[in-house]
Amino acid sequence: MINRVVLVGRMTRDPELRRTGNGTAVTSFTLALDRTYNSANGQTADFIPVVVWNRAAENVKQYCSKGSLVGVEGRIQSRSYENNQGQRVYVVEVVADRVQFLESRSSRERQQAQAPQPQAKRDDFYDMKTVDLDQDFDDAINSYDIMEDDIQF
Repeated sequence: MINRVVLVGRMTRDPELRRTGNGTAVTSFTLALDRTYNSANGQTADFIPVVVWNRAAENVKQYCSKGSLVGVEGRIQSRSYENNQGQRVYVVEVVADRVQFLESRSSRERQQAQAPQPQAKRDDFYDMKTVDLDQDFDDAINSYDIMEDDIQF
């Protein structure tokens, strides 16, 4: 059987880092994924819960925040637990093997400065906050007048 998922979206909230009883890092966040169509109720995005473990969990917490554009590769997992009211709760989530940070602060600021301000209601949801993922790389690009589109990877 194959259980692989690849997603690209924006974080809907700041990642939450917790530790298990033995000290293992686990971070959770929700990704907003734009739909190519509007559903019958007008929904234009899907919201997918993601969990990431160990060192990757610490990196996500350190370098990402609400609005960060990330790529996630992992598997779908379902589980259930009993809540404080004694009810059985079922959860379907993505357990990430890899999380890639897909934008830096300077590229984000450049893009926002060039684009007209969005008027749509769903854009208010994102409330973009930028994260500086690799400032040295951006400084090097800017000092040589190389545009981000010139780089082939």
